[in-house]
Amino acid sequence: MVVLPRETSKIPKFLAKGGDAIIGQEKTIMFKNAIVRPPAKTFNQGLTTAQFGSPDFELALAQHELYCIALQKCGVELIRLEAEENYPDSTFVEDVAVLIRGAAILSNPGAQSRKGEVMAMRTVLGRYFQKMYTITPPGTLDGGDICEAGHHFFIGISERTNEEGGRQMAEFLKNEGFTSSSVQVAGIPGILHLKSGLTFLGNNRLVLIDAFAGLPQFKEYDVFRVDEAENYAANCVWVNDHLLMAKGYPKLRQSLVHHGYQVLSLDMSEYRKMDGGLSCLSLRF
Repeated sequence: MVVLPRETSKIPKFLAKGGDAIIGQEKTIMFKNAIVRPPAKTFNQGLTTAQFGSPDFELALAQHELYCIALQKCGVELIRLEAEENYPDSTFVEDVAVLIRGAAILSNPGAQSRKGEVMAMRTVLGRYFQKMYTITPPGTLDGGDICEAGHHFFIGISERTNEEGGRQMAEFLKNEGFTSSSVQVAGIPGILHLKSGLTFLGNNRLVLIDAFAGLPQFKEYDVFRVDEAENYAANCVWVNDHLLMAKGYPKLRQSLVHHGYQVLSLDMSEYRKMDGGLSCLSLRF
């Protein structure tokens, strides 16, 4: 795995192994707040395609608290919501809204059982955002399919986000002065949302799984290419001058640390059982 600065354009950007280029990391304050919601006691009744068994609720609670502590270490103030027993997947707050500079975009989740989560989030976001958009039927969209990369957004078209939902999102983004492009996600094994296999690291850098690495949408970016055995680790969270990543993926972690990233590794075992990743557990703004 290697990441190369754009100045070295004569060297292929997509490399699987090796490399010793070191890139300095400047401290950047991007986020001041993060909305989080702990898992409910009904967590094990949520949606999942994973085959890792049922989550341990007490362990999930402990892992969530460590996640919150890590966010605070990154300089973020937490907005803690109460657990919502009626919605087993509600700890994955990222899916019900997309927060951009100047506006909040409420989603219309692709799973019927999650649609009721949006109204509660609308009330919360109304305290912080004067301008709100809403994805409406027949469009569906999960926030996990939206990746902000500076002034450009990638919109994943997946089993949860359809073409119409993506079209509405692109229009909202255009209204706010952003560009966007779509990425086909449906059908890629083990990838529920776009951000299951993609993270923006700032400074024109991406973490990408192999299934995305050759796509033209990403050809102008400098890339950390993830070993297939570590695909789950591709979902990271870049917060200010730190990078949160899942624990237990030494190849990617070593590469990120080598290139100057301050990595905080977190155990995500119980959330992986429910198709969840690090970015799913907070809405950052």
